[in-house]
Amino acid sequence: MESTSTPAQRWGFFAVVSLGLLMIGLDNSILYTALPALERSLGAGPSEGLWIINAYPLALAGLLLGTGTLGDRVGHRKMFLIGLGIFGVASLGAAFAPGTAEMIAARAMLGVGAAVMMPATLALIRLTFSDERERNLAIGIWGAVAVVGGALGPVVGGLLLEFFWVGSVFLINVPIVLLALVLTVWLAPPNLPNPNKAWDVISSLYSLVALSGLTMAIKQAANTQSVALLVGSIVACVLGSWLFVRRQARLDDPLLTFDIFRSRMFTGGVVAAAGGMFITAGAELMTTQKLQLVDEFTPLKTGTTVVAMAVAAIPASTLGGAFLHKVGFMPLIAGGFALSVVGAGLLVVGASSHSVLFEVVSLAVLGFAVGSVMSVSSIAIIGAAPMNRSGMAAGVEEVSYEFGTLTTVALTGSLLQRGLDGGATYTESYENVLFVLAVSAVVFAAATWWCFRDNPKSGSVNA
Repeated sequence: MESTSTPAQRWGFFAVVSLGLLMIGLDNSILYTALPALERSLGAGPSEGLWIINAYPLALAGLLLGTGTLGDRVGHRKMFLIGLGIFGVASLGAAFAPGTAEMIAARAMLGVGAAVMMPATLALIRLTFSDERERNLAIGIWGAVAVVGGALGPVVGGLLLEFFWVGSVFLINVPIVLLALVLTVWLAPPNLPNPNKAWDVISSLYSLVALSGLTMAIKQAANTQSVALLVGSIVACVLGSWLFVRRQARLDDPLLTFDIFRSRMFTGGVVAAAGGMFITAGAELMTTQKLQLVDEFTPLKTGTTVVAMAVAAIPASTLGGAFLHKVGFMPLIAGGFALSVVGAGLLVVGASSHSVLFEVVSLAVLGFAVGSVMSVSSIAIIGAAPMNRSGMAAGVEEVSYEFGTLTTVALTGSLLQRGLDGGATYTESYENVLFVLAVSAVVFAAATWWCFRDNPKSGSVNA
């Protein structure tokens, strides 16, 4: 969309893009409350349950870099429409999956649809909003939508399970897909393909192998069940990574040019995005399971409890984008991680005291902290990349989010199970996982402080 477009046109299309993003975020977390019921209906064990959750972010993260640059080639409008279609069909497959294997496959296909659609959302925002402050506000709201989608997932899942069968958590996507398809055709700017832009599917496959190996390695390292499987996972991760890097060096138009990480702003944004999702997804997954399995909350009551994270994240994320030019990156990102340490600590106290009110306040603190990180991390990534690498930057940004989710589900789920296998109570294991998340937040705070130590107040330093 050209810079001469009216505000109504720009923000109208932004609302359409946000519909797709909201749906992607919901599907990242909607199974947190639905997982116990889903495992019972499919006869799946805890390990299979983690794979049902992780199949989605794994496929999403593994393919994002490729689909980001593919969007540059075929046009981001077309990619958004194709992604919506795949997502809708996969949602039907998941809703009526007869067994665990079929469910994991459907979840992986949902990840494929999200991978096709997601980079297009951020790239279209950058192309639609030419004014930096308006773009920062849009990305700030975009970040809020992403956070809120993830935080509302447990609520929506709990609400649907209260009145419908477990497949409804997937079927809810279908009307959203249909509405977004119609509105995109009506409101979206013309498709702007670049046929000269190369695309390499082999690189995406190498990336997928590396991430799959990493996920399995984390699971086995946290709760070793097979030394051979641990070694094999490490080998797959290292080999996939080496092949990916080697191939990028040989391509005339690579999916990822590593020199982009020379920008401290870009690197800091990547660390912040991954770290933000690592903290929030880990805390949300563990808390929803604890509330149901220990406190015997219904899925709906569980969802309405953890929604405190979303309620707090909305103003933090939106205001972060709006006031970045006044306060700068460092207090919003490094300070956000520091505050998340407090939130994790409060959750431990709440679990020990069995005070629901205390847990709600703790989740709100954590949501506010992560919300301040998420929106401006996107601004750092997208703003620090040259315009001709907008698709690549969008892909890296989304890989960062999904990488954080992928690794935290594998790590926290495995650590929790290890504690239970070792004779600890569920509450004790839960508190130990929160301690790991708090330590991780300290590390992320230090890393992002270093990256943003000059406290830049604009996301367009290198543009």
